[in-house]
Amino acid sequence: MLIPNRTKFRKVRKGRITGVATSGNYIAFGQYALQAQGHERITSRQIESARQAMTRYIKRGGKIWIRVFPHTPVTKKPQDVKMGSGKGNPEYFVAKVRPGTIMFEMQGVAEPVAREAMRLAAHKLPVKTKFLVREES
Repeated sequence: MLIPNRTKFRKVRKGRITGVATSGNYIAFGQYALQAQGHERITSRQIESARQAMTRYIKRGGKIWIRVFPHTPVTKKPQDVKMGSGKGNPEYFVAKVRPGTIMFEMQGVAEPVAREAMRLAAHKLPVKTKFLVREES
């Protein structure tokens, strides 16, 4: 699972995910990509699950790039604890994804194989996605 090595500010407020992606919104490395179509927080477990689904389908052929990283800690208070007494402890990490963000890229496999692998990965994610193919220039 992906987690940051260190975090400078431990507890982060929830905030809102607004607007469209202004960075990480183009295919940079591979031939095929999976692009987010909505605003969502994606956990490190979901990213890892999607990666495993893709890797298993392409039988470890080709190459996969993960373009999102879960930097943001999410805190949670224990069950049956009264209101107040501060914020809970960090439980897991999330990546905040905006519409247009490229989440995964793939290269070295045929397009039907990549399309199916990305479809399997998309089922593991809480956001609507779109399969993209890089235009040759």
